[in-house]
Amino acid sequence: MRIMQLAALRTFSDVMTLGSFASAARYRDVDPSSVSRSISGLEEELGFRLFQRNRRKLAPTEAGLTYFSQIRNLIEGLDQAHQKARDVSTEPQGLLRITACTSLGQRVIAPLLQKFMDRYPALSLELILTDAQIDLVTDQIDLAIRFGPKPGGDVSATKLAPRTFKVCASPSYIQRTGRMMHPEELSERECVLFPLPGYRTHWLFRDAGGREFDVPVQGRLLVSHGLTMTQCALSGLGPTLLPDWLCLPELHAGDLMDLFPEFESAATEFDTAAWMVHPSRKYVPNKVEAFMQFLRAEI
Repeated sequence: MRIMQLAALRTFSDVMTLGSFASAARYRDVDPSSVSRSISGLEEELGFRLFQRNRRKLAPTEAGLTYFSQIRNLIEGLDQAHQKARDVSTEPQGLLRITACTSLGQRVIAPLLQKFMDRYPALSLELILTDAQIDLVTDQIDLAIRFGPKPGGDVSATKLAPRTFKVCASPSYIQRTGRMMHPEELSERECVLFPLPGYRTHWLFRDAGGREFDVPVQGRLLVSHGLTMTQCALSGLGPTLLPDWLCLPELHAGDLMDLFPEFESAATEFDTAAWMVHPSRKYVPNKVEAFMQFLRAEI
């Protein structure tokens, strides 16, 4: 297989995965016209059209879909073979693309990056912080940190840490309104809420005997950003349900108080976790494995 032919196949695979010439060009950091020329050359060599093109839409032909289904495993196999051989002979290198929610990225991951980058000087990092759940394959993500039950589908998921919550308030709020003795008293207070279905109307609790119950909550303040919710709690705006990584430093410092330490609490369900998620592959590049091991050790 000639080098130019393999390059054209990779470009075709990128266009099929990303959905447009422009997206493939951005991913490869080339001009869109070079992607168009590469696809045209491949079509000429194959003798059939891979895409139907017009000004507003690009769609694969039936022949293009069939061809892609046959070569995608070949391209992936070649990439894995190249990656595995390079991993054997070198330390982790290249670009590592990581995504996480904005608050976790700012609060937990960003402070660790200097230590990781000092350890692996041949690696470059791109940290994509978003509260939307982006597609790992389409957006060429190497590793995502996600919360909830274990992710399913065509991904590999490794547990990073259990996810626990605390109902917190500032000492000034407690002094002003009085201490609550049971979670059910929350229904009589104005709480700081997160606009997630369920989360904004009910909080879950579990007592020492394992009995689960939910408490209706209400409030005039909805906040869609985790770190901002912590700041609202610190400002005395009311009880706030926070994941532990957003409140433990403040609890230890005495700037926030755990209102119900004898109860477990949760947003929408118990026994969830933070997961390290990457596209399902038979071989995991050592740059991804290195970052996963680093996070396990640090978190």
